[in-house]
Amino acid sequence: MNLEKVVFGFFILLALTLNFGFVMGELDNPAHHASWELFAAIVVNMVATVLKFGERTQIGAILLAASLVADLQLITAAIVWGVAVYAIDTGLTEMVMASIVSLASGALVANVVSVTLLIIETVKIHR
Repeated sequence: MNLEKVVFGFFILLALTLNFGFVMGELDNPAHHASWELFAAIVVNMVATVLKFGERTQIGAILLAASLVADLQLITAAIVWGVAVYAIDTGLTEMVMASIVSLASGALVANVVSVTLLIIETVKIHR
């Protein structure tokens, strides 16, 4: 068993599950979406992105692109959250929370693409 591949797969799957956990719940209910979970999803997604920089295959390029999309979506969601709460004092209204969760849902799709490609690549490996 290759420890490097285990760590790689671990972070990709963890990024997906953290993102999924944040998105689950009523779209516009702030009580269903924890800020720490969004932060954890961002950090783990960034670690997964860094791990994908070593890939030199076409699938590796798509994995990296999907990871960059997820990072961008999650960071934008965090910026929307921060601006709404701290910059313009509107707070986490239903509309703001719906926007944050929608952005995180886009990142979730990108993470699903990453995991799907990882599974396809793993299945294609011949021993």
